[in-house]
Amino acid sequence: MTDARIALGKTGEDLACAALEQRGYEIIDRRHRQRGGEIDIIAKDGATWVFVEVKARDSHEFGEAVEAVTPSKRRRIARLAIDYATRHRLLNCPCRFDVVAIHFDDGNARIEVFQNAFDAF
Repeated sequence: MTDARIALGKTGEDLACAALEQRGYEIIDRRHRQRGGEIDIIAKDGATWVFVEVKARDSHEFGEAVEAVTPSKRRRIARLAIDYATRHRLLNCPCRFDVVAIHFDDGNARIEVFQNAFDAF
């Protein structure tokens, strides 16, 4: 992965956290890594635990950012979330999956938050 791509991802996650906090989310963890992958953001929205995938794009060359959350990516994130919930004794708590899509158009960030995103695909 190039330095530019890493920087884009970090900037996207920073913007996503700010957007989620403006909506009232409490950020619990960022870049939660475990065997099998990473969950970009773990947050709480009221009593609901939210596992957030962030996709940032600097162009539309490869489509919309949200389209990059493929079925296999959703399955991987779901497995990671189940493992996290099991380890933290959250299995009886409400949980959902959100996606934050960020496009940098003309130097300006356009941020979209898709709640219950895995149900929408």
